[in-house]
Amino acid sequence: MIKLSVVVPCFNEEDVVEFFDARMRQVLDTLQVDYEICYVDDGSSDGTLGKLREIATRHPGHTQYASFSRNFGKEAAMLAGLRKAAGDAVVIMDADLQHPPELLGRMLDLYHQGHDQVIARRTREGDKKIRSALSRTYYRAVNRWVDVEIMDGVGDFRLLSRPAVDALLSLPEYNRFSKGLFSWIGFDAVTFDYKNAAREGGETKWKFSSLVNYGMDGLISFNNRPLRIALWLGMVLTGLAALYVVWVVVNALTQGVTSPGYVTLVAIIVGLGGVQMMMLGLIGEYIGRIYYETKRRPHFLVKETHRSPARSAVERTRLASTEREH
Repeated sequence: MIKLSVVVPCFNEEDVVEFFDARMRQVLDTLQVDYEICYVDDGSSDGTLGKLREIATRHPGHTQYASFSRNFGKEAAMLAGLRKAAGDAVVIMDADLQHPPELLGRMLDLYHQGHDQVIARRTREGDKKIRSALSRTYYRAVNRWVDVEIMDGVGDFRLLSRPAVDALLSLPEYNRFSKGLFSWIGFDAVTFDYKNAAREGGETKWKFSSLVNYGMDGLISFNNRPLRIALWLGMVLTGLAALYVVWVVVNALTQGVTSPGYVTLVAIIVGLGGVQMMMLGLIGEYIGRIYYETKRRPHFLVKETHRSPARSAVERTRLASTEREH
């Protein structure tokens, strides 16, 4: 019998986490596995942590949780859950039940067939047409740039074998983009589709600005092509400027000295200034990532776990030291 770990990042999921836990255990109890559920509270400001304490008290043998000192983001929460998970296979899923627990049986069947990554890809049934079109356009565009393939409709909902989990944990970078990392590690992967499910409670944490920033992370995290394009764009603009100078000189020699139009000069200056600012911003993004990597700060800080809700200062120091070693 294999041991299955289920990693569940939580952020302000007070309204749904107990319902999720009950439904999850109902499914897991029907499967031929020894299981554990690893909750990670990502610095929630509601009663999520209290709910996790109650769940851990009711199911001490199959539940563990960790609570961050503040909100560090979902990437850090997934990383913490993967570090805590001890199973032969690990499933990552959200607590809002948009990832149906009933799919775990199918995932395990595919895992037993020898696949190291079993990926659940949601269909876009029920999504707004504009959002679906924008999403498909983004994935087509980004896959022309990045060094790994990022599939449309694929998120964090997947099963990973122990070798795949160990491979992910061996990647130490601070700026983590899990969709790209899942593809980068490789291993034998299989994908199946499932119908999109609605949230059972609470509100989505993904706002438009968050989606835009996440999309930029995906574009920048796995390639340096934007910098190469900036170089080529600079060379093209320099060539155009040289041609314009030649035209002005020839025009002055053949027709006399004339002053270029005011509107043309303003348009050129403003246009080139905008291009330069965009290129500086792009370079700044890469430099900023280098800056965070060189700091070597921990990805997260844990204030409480299921083993010790009120830890001593000595244990807090030990946990921080362990995190820095990773």
